[in-house]
Amino acid sequence: MQAAPNAPDSPSVDRLSSLLERFRVHAHLFHAGVLCGVTHFAAQPGRGFLHVLRRGDMVVTHRARSGAPRKLKVDEPTLLFYPRPLEHDFHNAPGDGADFICATLDFDGGLMHPLVQALPPMLALPLAQVDGIEQTLALLFAEASRVRCGQRLLADRLFDVLMLQLLRWLLDHPDEAGIQEGLLTGLSHPKLARALTRVHECPGQAWSLEAMAHEAGMSRSAFAAEFKSALGTTPADYLLRWRVSIAQEMLRSGASVKKVSDALGYASASAFSRAFAQMAGASPRGWLGSL
Repeated sequence: MQAAPNAPDSPSVDRLSSLLERFRVHAHLFHAGVLCGVTHFAAQPGRGFLHVLRRGDMVVTHRARSGAPRKLKVDEPTLLFYPRPLEHDFHNAPGDGADFICATLDFDGGLMHPLVQALPPMLALPLAQVDGIEQTLALLFAEASRVRCGQRLLADRLFDVLMLQLLRWLLDHPDEAGIQEGLLTGLSHPKLARALTRVHECPGQAWSLEAMAHEAGMSRSAFAAEFKSALGTTPADYLLRWRVSIAQEMLRSGASVKKVSDALGYASASAFSRAFAQMAGASPRGWLGSL
């Protein structure tokens, strides 16, 4: 299956807003400037990293069996994106005068965030490949270069913008980013994206296979086969996972099981609890009590 890399072929729907409104990503600038020798970045629950090297070179290392390259030489302006907790080290990072900034990324839901689940452990993308980020980077580095009123707040918001631009690019170029299967591959598909976006917007609707296929403008059999090929799961399993992810966020926020059940379209709280346990391995109350 080929992704739709060019704007004219891309789905004419907003594929990100409904997703990120429910599961937000919060960026926080924590470093700008020089790094000396070896700099270690520890893995913390629910936290990722976004590093931008605008000039210079360095070596990045990861632990064995982490899913990321053991050793990576970065010798051009590059964006390093870690969507999930992953230890990494920078060796001989750029010195004086280097344009180098780092932000932490806190994902609502931690490892259950749909994008965290959909992305590889790390992405190293040369800035020249990611169209449309030049102005954002210029503003970001300008804010990071000197202290002004509201500097940190504005830098955090600019990192949010950069993150959104990066996700847009990944949706249109999953093959170039090495994303073979999962949510981003599905959202890059012109027809599947319409069904996925509607499911994200209206999780409590009565979503049968026929209803989802209708949104995609496909037959049931063609939709089911294409969906499984792109996302690596069935439409029914994806719907259940999406609903349970939403339910977990609502439960963490203090919503009752009855309220969550009603919001997600289940006939009863007991029906919702059975579906939740099927995916989460525990009842809603049992899962909440284990946190």
